[in-house]
Amino acid sequence: MNSSVNVAVIYYSSTGTVFELAKAAATAAEKAGAEVRLRKVAELAPQEAIATNQGWSTHLAATQHIRVATLDDLDWADAVMLGSPTRYGLPAAQLKQFIDTSGPLWARGRLANKVGSSFTATATAHGGQESTILAINNTFYHWGAVIVPPGYADPIQFEAGNPYGTSHVSRNGEIPPGQTELAAIDFQASRVVDITRRLRTEV
Repeated sequence: MNSSVNVAVIYYSSTGTVFELAKAAATAAEKAGAEVRLRKVAELAPQEAIATNQGWSTHLAATQHIRVATLDDLDWADAVMLGSPTRYGLPAAQLKQFIDTSGPLWARGRLANKVGSSFTATATAHGGQESTILAINNTFYHWGAVIVPPGYADPIQFEAGNPYGTSHVSRNGEIPPGQTELAAIDFQASRVVDITRRLRTEV
């Protein structure tokens, strides 16, 4: 049985906070032995809106080298980690728009039995972190994916405090993820690889 695992880390980030979590997830998955694709979703906001926020425009320019996610990335992956900032307690429209294009794969059963896991960041404490992760996970239910949360399956989770998925309070991008958040996403991604490998071995 081939024990290799393909992990797609697909995210949206406006000022870079979720990008930092996504990068850390991709690195951790690679260290755990997975083949990894780090992909951003397409930006939908008009240029004039982006230009009003220096952090937004700077981050967009700095991540031009990151490939834009396609349906092939979903089809290729054994596990999909989705990351998004919170927008009124929901994932950003940019990520949702990409998810909404996955219907053709879903209709062919190509998304069933994948592993799914999600992560987020908010401007304020209690700013919709859990509701955003749960909203992303609704997609995994419809796909027929196996949701793998971090839970409290590692001591770092008692510091991070979110069993649903890694989350961070950025104060509108002013505070980057710290050691606790990076260690939490490292554990979450490693666990995704481990559980995915176990599931594939059972098939």
